[in-house]
Amino acid sequence: MSDRPNPRAAARAVDALRRGWPIAIDGLTLLAVETADADRLAAFDPPATGGVLISSGRAVTLKLANQLEAADPTAPVLVDRAPWIDFPAATALADPQFDLATPLKGPFRTLPVPHPDAAAAALRLARIAGLLPAFFLGSGAPEATATAADIDAHEDATRLVIATRARLPVEGAEDAEIVAFRSPESADEHIALLIGQPNGDAPLVRLHSECLTGDVLGSLKCDCGPQLHAAIHAIQHSGWGILLYLRQEGRGIGLVNKLRAYALQDQGFDTVDANTRLGFAIDARDFGVAARMLSLLGQNRVRLLTNNPAKVAGLEATGVTVVERVPHALPANPHNARYLATKRDRTGHQL
Repeated sequence: MSDRPNPRAAARAVDALRRGWPIAIDGLTLLAVETADADRLAAFDPPATGGVLISSGRAVTLKLANQLEAADPTAPVLVDRAPWIDFPAATALADPQFDLATPLKGPFRTLPVPHPDAAAAALRLARIAGLLPAFFLGSGAPEATATAADIDAHEDATRLVIATRARLPVEGAEDAEIVAFRSPESADEHIALLIGQPNGDAPLVRLHSECLTGDVLGSLKCDCGPQLHAAIHAIQHSGWGILLYLRQEGRGIGLVNKLRAYALQDQGFDTVDANTRLGFAIDARDFGVAARMLSLLGQNRVRLLTNNPAKVAGLEATGVTVVERVPHALPANPHNARYLATKRDRTGHQL
């Protein structure tokens, strides 16, 4: 058997997680809380002693993380499987949507995390699968086995290639060309919209993360839809540039988890606290994907259309030179004013 990382193994593990099947990662056997049920849990962990693995961000809410753990909301925390933690109790333990309905959960006790690197890899794989970062530990036979190195290989942006390209006139830019990118094992397909013709200058580039609710449904809770359309017009007006449409919904946590964050916002939490209460980093996007797309398009110097200095730093860290940050602010509406204020005050957006 080869010791080389196998991205297919990670892809099989993602599929197993989504189907509610056990997986194994580097010595840990795990069952995703979100896609399990009581019968599957009983078969997976008959003595009911395996413990529940959650992230530090979620553990902070439950008063279970120390300050060192809390510094990284994606770090793993293992909760002892007390006799009274049945499947419904574990679901409430993992999902903050139920915090107001079941406010008296506990008491809980944490245990040392076995194989902490494997546990961290499992939480990362849950995010890739679009699931809550929460697992039962047990001894059931895994349907798929992967390693942390396999997950790294699966997420390696340098494996992205151009799949096809075609002319695509769009509103605001009739001389546009669309280019599709994919990597061998990932189901995600990223898109670039090339507007105008190269003229020797660094292109005006917008990194736009997919937002189904804003881009397609016209949600007023965010500014994504207006930003998308304004970016097309700004690039057209600049002479030439590229819109990168990245399949990184909800700052990299996926559509369902983004909607969970919306539900938490309805309970009074801002967008930053909603993400960390779910157990995710504030921003889990991979700017290496954007850098690879630009490289395949022959561009390594850009003018970046953004209000987020962290996006400039993230892209430059991948080797792309940002020669200018071009502001991209749009007016607020009554539904997204708090969201924009949070981006300004807590994540450093220059609005």
